[in-house]
Order: sequence, then structure tokens, then C-alpha cells
Amino acid sequence: MWLVVGLGNPGKKYERNRHNVGFFVADELARRHHLGSFRDRFGGQAASGMVGLDKVLLLKPMEYMNHSGFAVQRAAQYHDIEPEKIVVIHDELDLDVARVKLKAGGGHGGHNGLRSIIDQLGSRDFVRVRIGIGKPGRPGGPPAPERGAGYVLSDFPAAQLPAIEEAVATAAAAVESIVARGIRASMNEFNARGTADEVV
Repeated sequence: MWLVVGLGNPGKKYERNRHNVGFFVADELARRHHLGSFRDRFGGQAASGMVGLDKVLLLKPMEYMNHSGFAVQRAAQYHDIEPEKIVVIHDELDLDVARVKLKAGGGHGGHNGLRSIIDQLGSRDFVRVRIGIGKPGRPGGPPAPERGAGYVLSDFPAAQLPAIEEAVATAAAAVESIVARGIRASMNEFNARGTADEVV
């Protein structure tokens, strides 16, 4: 069984925020695979079913980003899921807007959701599906004055929405690939869409 976690914050005020792009992908996977409605479980909203030939539990933690790890730990413990079978989908400041990259293990990079998951699991060995939101002040990104929490907790501008919708579809396909073929083959396919040095 795989645990697939989309990160975000609960509530209408955060619904379309950059920080909630993990929720977008979880919703897209539930739609694609007819997993039914999300129900309250583990301190989050969960839906389960088959993704291809594998059983998957989709989870959207609902205790706010900084505490995401608690729901992940509860779900993993209940279903006896090892970190290597956990996929976390999250926003990434260090990628250009709408770029999708996969990663196996690593640190939290200042992302509070990842920090909480690492703390609660006691492991960094989970898989990450990273969706670029751009870093303020970075070439091609938003202006530098938009730095900080106000940036990640703001909505995508209308001009970026078509690219974000495409990124959500790509991220969902990446999760499907990870579940079916494993992280290494999936990294080689999806990271190859970026620069060559990101291919393993």
C-alpha cells in the first residue's frame, strides 16, 4: 500500500493559495481514479482505492501546514507503511513556476510541511513530488518585495493558472508512475523534462 500526501492548509481562505498545490494534485488523483469523497481520518481528509494495480491511501492533512506530519504519521502507523512508500506532493520555491520535479529523500529545504513530516516520521526517506511556484526575486519569478509567507499564502495570478493546471496533471501522472514503476524510473522520465543534470 502507498500513502500519497498532498500538502496544503484547510479552509476557504487558503483554498487557491500557492501553498495548497499539493491539495490540487490529491483532488486530481481522486477524480482520475474514482476514489470517492474524502472523509475525515487521521487528522486529515482521506480517500482510498486502487491506482492501477496498487492500493493507495490519499491524504490531505488538515491541521495546518506546520503540523502536517501528525496526520502523516498516524496514517503511516495505522497502515504500517514505510517511509519509502510515502509520496508527498508540495509546492517548491526553488523551481520555476509550474515545473514538476521528483526527489527521493533529502531535507526539508525550509518547507514547514516537510519539516513536520520529517520530525514526526523520524525519517527523510519519503518520496517528494515538487511543483514549482517560483521564488520572489529569482529571474523569471515574481518581484522580490513579495518575499515570505505572504507569497506562498497568496493565490496564483490568473495568467499562471493554465500552466498550473498542466503542472497538476503532470504531478498526478508522476504519482501514478511512482506507484507503478518506482521512484528511480519515474525520476528518469519526469526529471528529464528539465535539465540533464537532474536525471539519475
